[in-house]
Amino acid sequence: MSFLPTEPFAPARGLASPHAQTIYASLVRPTHAPPLKRERWELPDGDFVDLDSFDGAPGDPHVVTLHGLEGSSRAGYVTAILRGAAELGWGATAINFRSCSGEPNRLARSYHSGDIADALSVMTHLRERLTGPLYAVGFSLGANVLLRLVEETGDVSPVDAAAAVSAPYDLGACADALDGPGPFQRLYRERFLRTLKHKAREKLRRFPGAFDGSAMERARSIRGFDDAVTAPLHGFRDAAHYYAESSSGPRLHAIRRPTLLLSAKDDPMIPDSTHPRDVSANPHLHLVVTKQGGHVGFVAGSAFSPSFWGEAQVLAFFSARNAKARPV
Repeated sequence: MSFLPTEPFAPARGLASPHAQTIYASLVRPTHAPPLKRERWELPDGDFVDLDSFDGAPGDPHVVTLHGLEGSSRAGYVTAILRGAAELGWGATAINFRSCSGEPNRLARSYHSGDIADALSVMTHLRERLTGPLYAVGFSLGANVLLRLVEETGDVSPVDAAAAVSAPYDLGACADALDGPGPFQRLYRERFLRTLKHKAREKLRRFPGAFDGSAMERARSIRGFDDAVTAPLHGFRDAAHYYAESSSGPRLHAIRRPTLLLSAKDDPMIPDSTHPRDVSANPHLHLVVTKQGGHVGFVAGSAFSPSFWGEAQVLAFFSARNAKARPV
């Protein structure tokens, strides 16, 4: 049976527009988290990712979070999941992708939308030591990474259920949306490019010749940056090749774990035309597309007393899976 939200999404009064949802949520979400322990997870290629986590009771669920582009375990949508997991008595682990924990990673390469190896390494480790269910939720770029992971691992996926919030199913179309006209698109684009270029300059200082620095500096678009930096650093011919190989949308049929696909039609970074339309052929997929909500927004309640509907639905989805798995 397909997952039904616990309540319909109604945008907070005064925050009905997609940009208001997106920006308000980004600025106002609380970022406090339960007490966390940091662990440096060493990767097979000699690099590392930093994990922030806490344990639940033996046998209870554990939730892994994957953040979005240039996010971290400190992002408000991540800490909302951490707080929710703690309130349920569950454990949780927030993965900081390479270079996102506050310390540069060791190698020239970094992270990208289709890179599943690091997350898979962490989840396989958790699966081996945990006795309860392992759930995973990704947001934006992290949602695409998670979907690619469950697509590629199929019946042997280390996770028991997954949730993808505001996933960019078609990376090329999403890059074009971010690179489009208008003041808000420019705001989003420049915010991403500012931190991406800062990290790229540091990379080039440490690894001269890793990519074309002049082309990086000239890039004024997400596609231009991916052409100049992301693609050559990670073995792709160009941005188009990277997008084609890494997009999760064309491979959803391969998923073999219960997976929530949560998106908003008015997402300013993800064209509505790229959202899945019919997932009935794969009973593992649970599609929820709201009319409003922006990008990783889903702010309900009011501007003065907001509630974050998206994270609540993710936890409700996992709770339903947990209740179903428990013996009667």
